[in-house]
Amino acid sequence: MRKTADNRVLVLAVVFIMLFLVICFHYFDLAVSRKHVETAYERAELTIVAGEPQGTIFDRNMKHLVNTEYTYKAVVVPYSADKESLKKYVYDTKYLEREYKKGSPFVIECKSGMPESAGITVFRTAVRNDKKRVAEHILGYTSEGVGVAGIEAAYDRILRENDIPNSVTYNTDGFGRVLIGDGKIVHISDADKSGVVTTLDKDIQKICEKSGNSIDKGAIVVSDISNGDILAMASFPRYDTSNITSALSDERSPMINRALYSYGVGSIFKLVTACEAIEEGRKNYSYKCRGQINVKGQSFNCHKADGHGIEYLTSAIRDSCNTYFISLSRMLDAKKFRALAYDFGFGKENHLCRGIIGASGVLPTDDELSVPAELANFSFGQGKLTATPLQINQFTCCIANSGEMPQLRLIKGLTTDGEIVIDEKAPQFTKVISKETAEGIRHMMTAAIRDNENSNAQSAFVDIAAKTSTAQTGRFSPEGDEYCHAWITGFFPAYAPKYAVTVLVEDGGYGNETAAPIFRDIAEKITLLEKKRSE
Repeated sequence: MRKTADNRVLVLAVVFIMLFLVICFHYFDLAVSRKHVETAYERAELTIVAGEPQGTIFDRNMKHLVNTEYTYKAVVVPYSADKESLKKYVYDTKYLEREYKKGSPFVIECKSGMPESAGITVFRTAVRNDKKRVAEHILGYTSEGVGVAGIEAAYDRILRENDIPNSVTYNTDGFGRVLIGDGKIVHISDADKSGVVTTLDKDIQKICEKSGNSIDKGAIVVSDISNGDILAMASFPRYDTSNITSALSDERSPMINRALYSYGVGSIFKLVTACEAIEEGRKNYSYKCRGQINVKGQSFNCHKADGHGIEYLTSAIRDSCNTYFISLSRMLDAKKFRALAYDFGFGKENHLCRGIIGASGVLPTDDELSVPAELANFSFGQGKLTATPLQINQFTCCIANSGEMPQLRLIKGLTTDGEIVIDEKAPQFTKVISKETAEGIRHMMTAAIRDNENSNAQSAFVDIAAKTSTAQTGRFSPEGDEYCHAWITGFFPAYAPKYAVTVLVEDGGYGNETAAPIFRDIAEKITLLEKKRSE
């Protein structure tokens, strides 16, 4: 028995010795063998990404509407940089400590003055949803690198697919260690040179946003009457694209683009009635306003209770006399009248780009307008008629542009270099009224401001032609006062029109009191901007 046990111990000892020799040999082969020494020095590459820049949305002058604020990110190779000296350049020192201990290259947000070296590479990356963004209702916003609303969503693929991100590439040895002495390859993305070119004018957009900052709810549209380019489109209240949660909880619904929503129109529609009257040869029609008119048993009141007296077309526009236009409408061909409104764009959507579409609003049917009371309401912009600020601005362009109505557009084209616009389409026009009719209405709109000493749209700095409106809503305050939308639409300079401006103040009361001062401020500031640009 003892001999058998000794043999077993001897066998086990031999096995352990053999295993030990195999392990030692393998260790020696790893540590000393020429083959593995060479493997340790075989080179590979390590690429580290630091921010993924996106395409830019430009204004018509190639100014950035996004990619205007920046953060800085540094790629750090730990053993090539002094940790303590880095601390004064980074915001998160705890993250620096933690990543530094790991020993692998890492990316950290830093300040703009962080010095670069062989082991430190700093990149500038745009903040996409910045707090200072203009035209947020048009541009929209992104979430997790994807466009969610506005142009960001409509052109998501174009804005986010066309470039390699910021990166730095190092050579490494077989163990993955960065070879600092071999240098580095740095790629700085130029994605922000490409993108979408809009018709917006950034400076005019800022003017509108500032001039309209008193608007609780409403919209402003400014366009170039010569081609229909939308130069500014502001909606109120505004919202912060970096804080969507706050916007969603605001009961005023700030994320709605009110320039695209339809509202009761009111007296500015009298311009359409006046156009039809001139087209039908009734520009000299006169009527004595007594403050009230009866239409098939239904009474309609003028805003001037004791009446305006004898009115002609020009004075009726200036005085905004309801009864005059009700009486005038009975002289017109109702079907032609409605057809003209349709040709002006009422009842039609405005397609600006995918996802940004102005509502069609409501244009009463021929059958509805066959009812005398409906036609009476229609003649001065009340009843079922609704329209968007875009539609009002577009028909204003037509009047100012001698009867040629441009199709409003928001997108000018694309760019690959931030300098040249490609895929630009020519402006489109529709002949709606004669040049003579348009000129007649232009003179009336000029007189409505020039000859009205109470007009808050009058300016000593620039001649303005416009029409105000106070549109009834049928809604009342707890005190019994009716909510009314305040409008003004017009153009300037009055005698050589360039810009069409439409202002809506939702539930704002009287157009002359609430909307007209905003119009005047915009016209004066744009005129000053033009002067500055020409110097």
